Amino acid sequence: MADTNVNKKPLPVSESFFDLMIEDGYYYVDKTLLIKEMLDKKSRVVLCTRPRRFGKTLNQTMLKCFFEDTARIGGKDTRALFRGLKIEEAGERYMEYQGKYPVIFLSFKEVKRDTFESSYHMLKECITDEFERHAYVAEKISGDNHIEKFKRISSGSGSIDDYSYALRFLSECLEKYHGRKVVILIDEYDVPLENSWSRGFYQKMIDFIRPILSSALKDNPHLQLAVMTGCLRISKESIFTGLNNLEVVSILSDSYSEHFGFTQIEADAMLKYYELESKTQILKDWYNGYLFGSTEVYNPLSTVRVVKAWTQNIKRYPEPHWVNTSSNDIIRRFVDTADSEMKTDLETLMAGGAISKVVHEDITYKEIDDDIENLWNFLFFTGYLKKVGDMRQSDDGELTLDLSIPNIELKYIYKTKIQEWFKKRIKVKNLDALHNAVLNGDAETFQKELSAILSESISYMDNAESFYHGLMIGALARLENYRLKSNRESGEGRSDLVLYNAGENGGKAIIFEFKLAPNAKALSTACEDALKQIEDKNYAAYWDEEDYKCIIKYGIGFYKKRCEIRKG
Repeated sequence: MADTNVNKKPLPVSESFFDLMIEDGYYYVDKTLLIKEMLDKKSRVVLCTRPRRFGKTLNQTMLKCFFEDTARIGGKDTRALFRGLKIEEAGERYMEYQGKYPVIFLSFKEVKRDTFESSYHMLKECITDEFERHAYVAEKISGDNHIEKFKRISSGSGSIDDYSYALRFLSECLEKYHGRKVVILIDEYDVPLENSWSRGFYQKMIDFIRPILSSALKDNPHLQLAVMTGCLRISKESIFTGLNNLEVVSILSDSYSEHFGFTQIEADAMLKYYELESKTQILKDWYNGYLFGSTEVYNPLSTVRVVKAWTQNIKRYPEPHWVNTSSNDIIRRFVDTADSEMKTDLETLMAGGAISKVVHEDITYKEIDDDIENLWNFLFFTGYLKKVGDMRQSDDGELTLDLSIPNIELKYIYKTKIQEWFKKRIKVKNLDALHNAVLNGDAETFQKELSAILSESISYMDNAESFYHGLMIGALARLENYRLKSNRESGEGRSDLVLYNAGENGGKAIIFEFKLAPNAKALSTACEDALKQIEDKNYAAYWDEEDYKCIIKYGIGFYKKRCEIRKG
C-alpha cells in the first residue's frame, strides 16, 4: 500500500521554537490567537501556569517572534512567519503590534543543577546571553557607571547584585535605544525553584530569584508587557511582593484556556490531515481529558508523537510518551508516603472514580510535605489529575474539587510508580516468617503472611494474574541459597513458579501454581484446581528425575486482597 503521507508536512516531534517550526514547514497547530486575547485584555503582567510539555515554550517563542522589533537591528522579517495564520486573519488592528517592541527572552528550563552555586551560574549565563544578544544597545548607554555595569553583566563578571537587578537595567537600556517600552518573556520560571526544593537549597534560590523578577515586573517604568510561564503559581514565597498587576492564569482559569494543549477540533483536524480518522477514539482515550478552565484538551506532546508513529505504521500501539519526558518525582514521593487514607484514594482513582479534595491554588514547593492535601494539589496543578464537574465553596470559603485521572497514559504512570512502591515495600519487609513457612510446608502460616502482604496492595491490581505472579517473585527472591524459576518447563507444561536448592539434604524443590477465583467463595476451589493442575501435568517430573528428595507443592487461589493456600 502506498504511503499517503509522503507529501504531508512533517510533525514537530522535538521542535519547540515557533520560527523554526514555521520556516521548516512543520505541521503547526495555530495558537496565534493567544496574541489577540492578550491584546484584547490589555494584559500587563501575566503568569500562565500549565503542566510540563504543554506548549509553553512554543507559545513564548511565538510571542517573541510577534512582538520583537528586529528591523531596527538588521534581523529577519518576522512578519512573514505569521502569514496565513489566525492572528493575521484577525486584522491589521492586531498586526500593527507586530515587530514593534524590544523583547527580553529568558528560559529557565535547563536550570537543573545539584548545587546552588552551579544553578546560580546557569541563571547568570541566561542573563549574560540575553545581554550579549542586545549588545547593540551599548552605543546609546550614557554614563561611565552604566557602561561598566553593562560590560560586567555581558561578560559574566558581575556581582550577584548586578544580576539581581539586571532585567530592569536591560529594560531601561532597550527602551532608550528603541524608543519603546519592553516586552519581557520568561519561560519555565519555576524550574529553578522545583529543582532547588528537591536538592535542598530552596531558600537560597528564592532569595536570588525574588529581586530578579520583582525589579523587572514591579513598578518598572520601561515595561510594556510581561508573560511568564511555569508549572505552579508561586506567591507565598513573596517572589512577587507587592506586584498588584499580576494576572495569574492557572488551569482553573478560563482565560487563554484553549491556547495550551490541543482542543478536540485541533486533534480531529490533525488526524484528518494525516488520514488517520480511524484512530480518533484511541487518541481520545489515551491523551485527552485535561481540563483547563472549561476547555478540554489533549496532551500535545503525546498527541504529536503517536500521530507521527501512526504515519509510519498505522498498527503501532499508543505509548506513554509523557512519562519519559517529564519528571515523575512527585508521583514517587507521593506513593512513598502513602498512608491508608491515601491508598484508599488511589484505589478509587485507579478504578476510574473521583476523589474530593480541597484546592489551594497558590501551593508552594516548600509546603508540599506539610499536609497530605498539598500533595493532591500538586498532582492536580502539574497535570497528573483533572477536575470533574464544578468547583464548590463551603460557608467558610474553602474551595473543593472532584479529581480523577485524565486518561490511559496517566493511569499507566500511576500504575508503574505504584508497582515500584509496592516492590520496594516488599524488599524492606521482614519476610522470615513467610519464608520459614514456605520451606517447612506450613500452608496455614504461609497463607497468613501472604494475606498480610496483599492487604497493603492497591485494588486496581486485583485479579490481575501478572500482579500476583510478580508479588510472589518479589516475596521469594530474597531466600538465601535458593533459586527461583518462573514458568519452568516440567512434565507436560510449565508451573507458575519453582523454588529450589540442589544441595540441601539431597535437594528441595517447591512448586507453586496460581489460580484466580471469580469470588471469595471460590477460593477453595481455585486452590484445589491449582493442585490438580500440578498433578495432572506432572510438574514434579523434572525434579523426580533429578532425584530431589523433598518436593513440596502449593496451590494458591487469589481473589482481590485475599488468598487461600493448599499444600499437595
